[in-house]
Amino acid sequence: MIFYDFEVFIHDWLVVLIDITREHEEETVIINDKEKLQEFFRIHQYDIWAGYNSRHYDQYILKGIVSDLCDTPEKVKELNDWIIVKKREPWQYSPLLRDVHVNNYDVMPNPPIGLKTLEGFMGSNIKETSVPFDIDRKLTEEEIQQTVFYCRHDVEQTIEVFLHRYADFQAQFGIVQAFGLDLKHVGDTEARITAKVMDCKKKNYGDEFKYEFLPCLQIQKYAHVIDWFRAAVEDCTEDMKRIAADPETKPKDKWKGKWKDEYCWRKYFYDRSLEITVAGIPHTFGWGGIHGAIDHPVHVDGYLLHVDVGSYYPSMLIAHGLITRAARHPEQYKNVYDTRMALKAAGKKAEQAPYKKILNALSGAMKDKTNPAYDARNNNSMCINGQLMLLDLIEHLEVVPGFRLIQSNTDGLIISIPDTDEAFYQVDDICYEWEERCSTDLCSIKLGLDVVKEIYQKDVNNYLWVDLDGGIERRGGYVKELSPIDYDLPILNRALVEYMVNKIPVEQTINECNELIQFQKIAKLSDLFEWVEHEYGNTHVEPKFTKTGRRAGKMLVYDDTRKYVNKSYRVFASKDPKAGRLLTCRVKEGRTERKKFGNTPDKCFIFNEDVTGVECPPELDKDWYISEAKKRLKHFGLEG
Repeated sequence: MIFYDFEVFIHDWLVVLIDITREHEEETVIINDKEKLQEFFRIHQYDIWAGYNSRHYDQYILKGIVSDLCDTPEKVKELNDWIIVKKREPWQYSPLLRDVHVNNYDVMPNPPIGLKTLEGFMGSNIKETSVPFDIDRKLTEEEIQQTVFYCRHDVEQTIEVFLHRYADFQAQFGIVQAFGLDLKHVGDTEARITAKVMDCKKKNYGDEFKYEFLPCLQIQKYAHVIDWFRAAVEDCTEDMKRIAADPETKPKDKWKGKWKDEYCWRKYFYDRSLEITVAGIPHTFGWGGIHGAIDHPVHVDGYLLHVDVGSYYPSMLIAHGLITRAARHPEQYKNVYDTRMALKAAGKKAEQAPYKKILNALSGAMKDKTNPAYDARNNNSMCINGQLMLLDLIEHLEVVPGFRLIQSNTDGLIISIPDTDEAFYQVDDICYEWEERCSTDLCSIKLGLDVVKEIYQKDVNNYLWVDLDGGIERRGGYVKELSPIDYDLPILNRALVEYMVNKIPVEQTINECNELIQFQKIAKLSDLFEWVEHEYGNTHVEPKFTKTGRRAGKMLVYDDTRKYVNKSYRVFASKDPKAGRLLTCRVKEGRTERKKFGNTPDKCFIFNEDVTGVECPPELDKDWYISEAKKRLKHFGLEG
């Protein structure tokens, strides 16, 4: 397996390649030597080539050079700019790129996260090369060596990220092996592989909005939700006509006069949602999953149940014949489902992962116009009926005396009931009747009932609960389970969880921690901004003005700033009275615009070196972290 990374300049290019399949890692560095790279590629063509963002960038630079399409550094730069500057699809640059076979595997997560950000999370050195990529001359030997140093570092860090995400690679590779696919598919997206497994052939059905309602539904109290979905197409058209004809509509309104435009109509259609109260709590229905939660933070203990639909969308697709019509072998999906369920029942978590990925990828593939599995009507039917089936379940559970709904989400509910056998058996009977009614001979749709003893909930997307065995389920940025490649302000996460689960004061958790990495905040400069400034020095107060020149209060001004052009920064709260904020900067409309990085302290210091094993210095301001932890607890309705 070859890990690789290209660096491209106007008159130079280089690549660092590390072969990890040897007993000892073997590194190869190639600088402006087309023939050497071609020979290396000839030897390793059928290996797996792994890179970071290599699906969209590095593999095409590689293909361009080994195919002789880019036979000079200037030509390599031209392809680079086609991808990076012009933001064009790399495969559109030349049909010759399609002729080069590369078994490429992209280590980048989805949704995408920059490598430097992940390096920061892992505690690594995130300093960047000082050699500008737009330098209009040949690089000096010193500049070449500096670039090699940082390129090597990025390849090594890509390997580290790969090892942390090895289970994802195993699952992807497992799919290729299980279904006898060509090794080149190891780098495809899960949605693309799913279409391949089912032998999908793309068709344009032209019936995206002709969705149907399943006969198993028995909704009476909330029948107006079905009515809203049934009338959605007509209502959307009438809404857009009204907007177009309304003389009070602002000329810049994005929908004015566009109701006949297919793209705008579809965008407006999918932007619409229905907000109603169900079982006493606000709910939103739309074109994804159901979302409902009490409109204020809650802490509930007692007898709670997590009512969870197992493998909801996959089982519904099979049970009600909603598998994409583009599949020439839809039975493969059922085979994948049965295999996964058998492995799950046997407790084989790793072995079932490839099958689970395929099952879950189909719903997204059905809504992707570029995917062979595209079938928007069946996707809409799945999403609409998935919400209505849970609404149906809520309506029937409401008859249980003492029933209280805590939250509804895409594939389940959290409810509170009296701690009595009578209440539990009544819930169990209702769930069984729902299962029998919603299942078909093709597939059973099953509910799980897990007892929860305590839940802290900020909203439907941010909560923590503790089950009877002391296990913790957590979701949302404040309390989610962290990993070495998702490690931003970890001390705050840890402090909140310790407080909720073990009732340990946040001050104790924070003050007793002496690992500097626990306090890190990774800040990355957006492409919308040009440079970074760190305020420093003595301060004085000056009047603050708006863009129009109107006075708008006062602001604290530092007598010095330090300017940086790097993208990534590891930031910590500082006790230093001369330390200031970290600002993102740009020139806009002739004025320099400065804005503080989000979630960073007003007084901070930067430490971009390797932070693993480093102890907290005296200047670290732990009081800032204590204050932030208490603010977050208040979002859960708690006093720290």
